[in-house]
Amino acid sequence: MSKTFHVLALSAVGLVVGCTLAPTYRRPAAPVPGEWPTGPAYTQANASETNAAAADLAWQTFFSDAKLRQVIGAALTNNLDLRIAALNVEQARALYGVQRAALLPSLNANASESKSRVPADLSSTRQRNTSARYDANLGIAAWEIDFFGHLRSLKDQALQQYLATEHARRGAQTLLVSSLADTYLALAADRESLRLAETTLGAQENAYALIKRRFDSGIVTELDLYRAQTQVDAARGDVAAFRQQEAKDLNALNLLAGARVPEELLPAKLDDVEQPRALQAGLPSEVLLQRPDIAQAEALLKAANADIGAARSAFFPRLSLTTAFGTASGDLSRLFKSGSEAWTFVPQISAPIFDARTWSAYRAAKAQQKIAVAQYEKSIQSAFRDVADALAVRGTIGERVAAQQSLVDAVAATYRLSSSRYDKGIDSYLSVLDAQRSLYGAQQGLVALRLSKIANSIRLYAVLGGGCDPAQSDRKN
Repeated sequence: MSKTFHVLALSAVGLVVGCTLAPTYRRPAAPVPGEWPTGPAYTQANASETNAAAADLAWQTFFSDAKLRQVIGAALTNNLDLRIAALNVEQARALYGVQRAALLPSLNANASESKSRVPADLSSTRQRNTSARYDANLGIAAWEIDFFGHLRSLKDQALQQYLATEHARRGAQTLLVSSLADTYLALAADRESLRLAETTLGAQENAYALIKRRFDSGIVTELDLYRAQTQVDAARGDVAAFRQQEAKDLNALNLLAGARVPEELLPAKLDDVEQPRALQAGLPSEVLLQRPDIAQAEALLKAANADIGAARSAFFPRLSLTTAFGTASGDLSRLFKSGSEAWTFVPQISAPIFDARTWSAYRAAKAQQKIAVAQYEKSIQSAFRDVADALAVRGTIGERVAAQQSLVDAVAATYRLSSSRYDKGIDSYLSVLDAQRSLYGAQQGLVALRLSKIANSIRLYAVLGGGCDPAQSDRKN
């Protein structure tokens, strides 16, 4: 008996560390160029690459504004989408633990009692009798010895599913950080635009009052009065629109933060928000693989690869073992006395002969693996475009802001001259109105471009894989 169990134990150890039929995993080549795009749109972007890469830069370091950091910190604690993503990780980790535990036997303690009564005509002694049996044992029930790697392939698949879920959580955090920062900046820009609209409305109302007095005195025509009124009405509409947008920005910010953001942490204008740090783009092959979405796609590809191993193992025999060792007696009082030892040893092998579903499952697993490869390659291509677009914006946005600022200055001078000429009776009020509309539009355009410049820095940080703790990223990759 002892020798039998030693042989069994050694065989089990050898089988547990046996082979697997999953294909050897090889990372597909990245279907993108080895360098970022070059050209006139990227000149300034490449020249400014002086600081740390995004994936190595924690969000606490990237965002220089202290108030914005406080809001992001609160969102990472309170946001429900991120909490759900974290719970999905816990669930996937637990499921992986279940699948990994299937490689090990489950030891159970059992105790049972049975009694039976045999009538006289069925008894060998021609006398009726009542028999009893008492059992107590430790046993292993239907433990599958993973000789061809079926369970190990399922375990590897569960592991990669868990890692994919963790990468999805990291991606959710990156998205939350960038979305919240974008909303925070949009609020600052809309508040600045609102103040500009309110200032413009005040100037238009003053101008209307002046023209109304001149009209009442017969100095100007009714046409000038109505022209002045159109500007007032247009400015009033813009003020209402920006107030509406400000309220929407606040609602979106509170939703992302998971709680109401205190007013003292909110910006009044774009200049109140400190610029984030500059970034280094690096090489596509080094940067893109650090993005959470690409890491997630690769983990799913590895899971599909392991699923092929599980499908292949279905073509081979499966060996299971049921065994128990304990005591048995017909009398409860003698159950644990000497001589009552009992054991069972039931190995079982099941060899597939014909099952059409096995081939279909294998073909489905191979197709799924090819789909995962295509999705992985598409993720890389999409990421490459995201970064290239952000670099193109970074390479040109400075020139656009400078040109818009020059336009604002020129139109402001035009407005002053037009107003002076109108006051002197040289020009009609129409030229003043045109100058006012042009100045207001140019000022709003400048606010939008300044917002675009800062927002693009945040987008570049996100598409380069930034937004998570670098140390945490290293542990998962």
